[in-house]
Amino acid sequence: MPRKTTSSALDALDRRILRELQDDASQSLDEIAKKVGSSKTPVWNRIRKMREAGVIRQNTVIVDPAALDRGTCFFVLIRTSEHEAEWQRRFLAALLSRPEVLEAHRLAGEIDYILKVRVADAAAYDEFYQALIADVRIFNVTALLSMEEIKATTVLPVD
Repeated sequence: MPRKTTSSALDALDRRILRELQDDASQSLDEIAKKVGSSKTPVWNRIRKMREAGVIRQNTVIVDPAALDRGTCFFVLIRTSEHEAEWQRRFLAALLSRPEVLEAHRLAGEIDYILKVRVADAAAYDEFYQALIADVRIFNVTALLSMEEIKATTVLPVD
C-alpha cells in the first residue's frame, strides 16, 4: 500500500496540479502545465510521485446515476448489537458484494454505520435490504430517502 503523505509535504505547485486534476483529470499534461505555470516533465513527475505516495488514489469519471437507472438514493442507518470480529467480517463482505452501496462509514454515537445506497426505486431498495439482512444479523435499520441532491462533489479543498 502506498505510504500516506501529509498535507505539509505538498507544496504550492503540487496543490495547483491537484486543483486542476480534480477539476478535469482528462486534461493533457500540456494543458495542466500551462495552467499551473510549469512545464510538462515536472508536472508529470509530481503527478507520478503523488500517485506513488497515495495522494492521488485513482482517476475516474462521474456518471449520472439516472443514466444507469440508479436515480434513487437512500441513506441507510444501521445499529448493531454485535461487534465481534466475525460479525464485522461478514458485514464487510456483505457490503463489498453489493454494488448498490456507494459509501459505507463506521460512526461514533448511537448509529454504528451509515451507507449511501443508489438503486432504481423503492422496490430495488427492498431487494437490497432483504439481501443484506439475509447475509448478516442487524439490530436496527433505518432507511432515509433522499428527496433531492443539493450538493455532491468529490473535489477536496487543496489550500
